[in-house]
Amino acid sequence: MGFIQNYIGEIAALSTALCWAVTSTAFEHSAKKIGSMNLNLIRLLFGMFFLSVFTFLTRGQWFPADATPSGWFWLLVSGLVGVVIGDLLLFEAFIRIGSRLSMLIFASVPPLSGIMALIFLNEKMTLIQVIGMIVTIAGIASVILVADKDSKKLNFSRPILGILLAFGGAFGQAAGYIIGKFGMADYDPFSATQIRLIAGIIGFLVIFTLRGQWPRFFQSIKRKDALVSLTVGSFFGPFLGISLSLIAVQRINPGVASTMTSITPVLLIPYAFFVKKEQVTAKEIIGTVIALTGIGIMFL
Repeated sequence: MGFIQNYIGEIAALSTALCWAVTSTAFEHSAKKIGSMNLNLIRLLFGMFFLSVFTFLTRGQWFPADATPSGWFWLLVSGLVGVVIGDLLLFEAFIRIGSRLSMLIFASVPPLSGIMALIFLNEKMTLIQVIGMIVTIAGIASVILVADKDSKKLNFSRPILGILLAFGGAFGQAAGYIIGKFGMADYDPFSATQIRLIAGIIGFLVIFTLRGQWPRFFQSIKRKDALVSLTVGSFFGPFLGISLSLIAVQRINPGVASTMTSITPVLLIPYAFFVKKEQVTAKEIIGTVIALTGIGIMFL
């Protein structure tokens, strides 16, 4: 128990990575059937339901009425930046380049979070944390980057638009991390997640109305083949994953937390091999070992 208490932030971050692995594969399946826009709103509504039940059982209230006005403001902003903008771009990337490569590109979240935490929160990382972060990112980069046989340069082997969408999602996620930590302070992470989801729901309601998306939305909720994976993704994403990520950034440096959550691409390798029947190379296995070594360094 002492180990868990001492490393609750790190454990929450690693658990978040596992949640992202489950939710990204589930949402990739759903997004290809009903579209990223419809997916975003439905998964937020499902996630809000799970969170409301959980907070009622644990805190005795369905709604985060005890949050301060300042907390409400910053968490709403965090939700708009991370949940609306960040996730909208990410899920569109899922459709264009797949969940595995999209989450690999999310390796850019840790340095973004660390830099933003230094600038806006004046949070500095220890030397060992910086080393661990660099080793982890190096491991993930060795998996995502491929060498061109002719020019011998490292590049991506997927459409540039999909890659840019994934990077845009990473920026939104990193900014949401920082703003969320600033607004949450010592407030309950699950209730804080409710506020972020409220912002997300409001944001997508506005987008749907402006774009005339409602007819397609009501058609999408009839797709039973997409709703099963969407429900699974909503449980591990908007409910459990986001809440665990807030616990992580509440307890440890955002740069360290986001580095640990960035091992999601590594966790997706077994899924790619056993489920999608993709070939897993020795380079990807080596990258996995390097990334996990970086995570271990952070516990020293």
